[in-house]
Amino acid sequence: MPTSPPPLGEFLRARRARLTPHDVGLPAHGARRVPGLRREEVAQLAGISAEYYVRLEQGRYRNPSAQVVQAVARALRLDAAGTRHLARLAGIADFAGTGAPDAGPERHAVSDGLAAMLCSLGTPAYIESPHLDVLAANREATALSPRLAPGHNRLLDVFLDPDERALFEDWEGATAGLVAAFHASAGTPAQDPRTAELVATLTETSPRFAQLFARHDVGGRAEASGRFLHPVVGAIHLHRHWLTPSEDPSLTISIFHAEPGSEDTARLARLIAGAQETVEQDPATGGTLSS
Repeated sequence: MPTSPPPLGEFLRARRARLTPHDVGLPAHGARRVPGLRREEVAQLAGISAEYYVRLEQGRYRNPSAQVVQAVARALRLDAAGTRHLARLAGIADFAGTGAPDAGPERHAVSDGLAAMLCSLGTPAYIESPHLDVLAANREATALSPRLAPGHNRLLDVFLDPDERALFEDWEGATAGLVAAFHASAGTPAQDPRTAELVATLTETSPRFAQLFARHDVGGRAEASGRFLHPVVGAIHLHRHWLTPSEDPSLTISIFHAEPGSEDTARLARLIAGAQETVEQDPATGGTLSS
């Protein structure tokens, strides 16, 4: 049985395939059998020997220095998130504040203070783990989507649940951002059983996920916006911010809000009011934020 290529090599190949000599200021000599930069060109840009880079990409050199990682990241035009991901794949224990490489799944708990904060926001918000598991959500988030609730995983729901897919006007854009965030936050399949489980499930069941995961895009999260096609209030445009709680920087708080004074604000208010009515009529459903 053939062995799987090393994750570091997969990432390096995927990233150099997306650059052309023109992108990096090199002359394009001769026909190319495959798209992207040649290994020798990446080595030249990084200031290392071609032989060293080939060994690195083939998994025959497993302990590059932080300086080499920085040089290769510059050669491949990686942003900060991509550079941190490259360092993690290379097994560097402490790289520009990234902390230790992933050693396996961790159990995450949402503190009472964070849970209370979610409940007080009055706008859809939830907390997720590095594997995009929903750990806690307020009732406004669950009103936006019943799948924004503890026990759900955003990757599995967005790729495999037809109702969740229908919620996104730009599903392809949403999935691209989701997989890029997953690459940035989770461990590699070789390092982390939870990541391996999710990747295996989604690769078998979603061609879209398999395509995106193989691209090795790595994306951080700061601010975004998009339109949701909600079955209750119709089309609604929401802004979205991602925050990191200081008590556990591995977690992510996702918060949605509408533009003040817009029709979207009124639609969001109707959605939240409907969720509140449901809670008052039946306190046993949807009214408890859990972690």
